[in-house]
Amino acid sequence: MSEHDNYSDGWQLEKSGPEAYEQYLVPEMFAPWADKLLAAGKLQEGDRVLDVACGTGIVARRASSKVGERGSVVGIDLNKTMLTVARATSSQLQHPIEWRQGDATDLPFSEESFDVVFCQQALQFIQKPGSALREMRRVLASGGRMAISVWRPLQFNPAYEVMADALETHVDEEAATMMRSPFPEWDISHLRTLIRDADFRDVSLTIEIGTMRYPSVEEFLRREAASSPLAEPLEALNPDIRDALIEDLEEALDAYTDDHGIVFPMEAFVAVARR
Repeated sequence: MSEHDNYSDGWQLEKSGPEAYEQYLVPEMFAPWADKLLAAGKLQEGDRVLDVACGTGIVARRASSKVGERGSVVGIDLNKTMLTVARATSSQLQHPIEWRQGDATDLPFSEESFDVVFCQQALQFIQKPGSALREMRRVLASGGRMAISVWRPLQFNPAYEVMADALETHVDEEAATMMRSPFPEWDISHLRTLIRDADFRDVSLTIEIGTMRYPSVEEFLRREAASSPLAEPLEALNPDIRDALIEDLEEALDAYTDDHGIVFPMEAFVAVARR
């Protein structure tokens, strides 16, 4: 009997995706990548900052301490529940953040309102990414800086490729598509063209490589599911099917398994440009 068999009959997941996202994915994944993004954007004290498609707001929160009292930070997202979590997690910060609900392709701000615009792992989910980039440029001050990050395609994020394939086998195609969706088939040339077509200048792209660790393969599946719309279909799975899914994942990820769980590389493009 494998370790995950102990949990098969009571495999329950959090009902609030944004809360699970903040608890599980932000500290280990999105916070370190937010620091990379802030460094790329050369954030300075006094900057006016916009975090586009901010989610639960880790980029905005990290930026707040850096811009200080003379600066300002606004986070904007379409998802009300994400913003509820963002407000709760930032309520004790020394420098308040303004949270707004809104569309990245129609930002509710006047021209030249910000010195720096960030967008972490969201551009690939926007139906018209070019429109979002043009809006980011519009609200930037002359000479202002944009810094965005986008995951590289699945072959550069192998654990998620394995996860998507296993979901297609044991759950359905929709679940697999959901897992693949954060990893667009964009190469560096495509992303560069998107940014240049939005009339940015001094475009520079970097490939950044990080790591992600989970205490077990089952926890990898559980936490990823809890933080996404996959929670309901995976919780409803027959325990035998879920066991088979986890066993397939364990076999496929054996090369990334050590005495402390699993660890695997993650790769992203980080792009910076000026208005």
